[in-house]
Amino acid sequence: MDRADNRPPYARIAGHYRDLIESGALSPGTLLPSIKALSEEWSVSTATVEKALRKLREEQLVRGIHGIGTEVIGVRVPMSSGAERHDRSSMTQSSWGTGEKSSGHTAGIVPAPADIAGVFGISPGEDVIRRSRVYRDAHGIVSHSTSWIPAEFGQAVPDLARSERLKGGLSLDLISRATGRQVVRRVDDEGARIATAEDLKLLELQPDMVAAILVLTALFLDADGELLEYGVDLGAPGRTRRTTSEVLR
Repeated sequence: MDRADNRPPYARIAGHYRDLIESGALSPGTLLPSIKALSEEWSVSTATVEKALRKLREEQLVRGIHGIGTEVIGVRVPMSSGAERHDRSSMTQSSWGTGEKSSGHTAGIVPAPADIAGVFGISPGEDVIRRSRVYRDAHGIVSHSTSWIPAEFGQAVPDLARSERLKGGLSLDLISRATGRQVVRRVDDEGARIATAEDLKLLELQPDMVAAILVLTALFLDADGELLEYGVDLGAPGRTRRTTSEVLR
């Protein structure tokens, strides 16, 4: 026997349409019934319907069009930052989000490009470890993720420079166990740019495509302020980021 749905009426309405949108039963561009029609169908006040629609707008599943109605946008396709993957790995021993997998793991000791050398405070061309992988979910590529790591850690953790998925956690987990140096501070940055030719290649997009992408970076520092890793995530076009905070009064 089905369990009773004890959610408030607005939550039941929002949940009903959320399920239809996420299942693909309602495609982008579809108009939802009018507030009056929904009020009659669900036997609730128009204020309750408006609250349900507001919830769906907050989740970016629909949008209101003045004089027309409420239009389905589609399913949000989020991406995680390197910092979130680090937190997730600490709790679950996996950096994957729900429904995600990673592939294309490559690694090696390479000459530091000028921008990466600037981050590490070394000369361009000095050795650094570069680890890359692609995260995918049911919607396609989530992001291309690169970890830049000081070359010195290659001796303590040889697997860092091998082109295969690490076992036993993320690179920072292995570095911590091998050297005792742990992350105590993290600096996250988020930005956006028009994808370069190299970005398009890494995200497996057409070379002549014009697309805006999210770029998320994270500095992982130890107790002495020394850089343990610099992460760069390129989000596939259409990927979104959302943070939620409690407002203190």
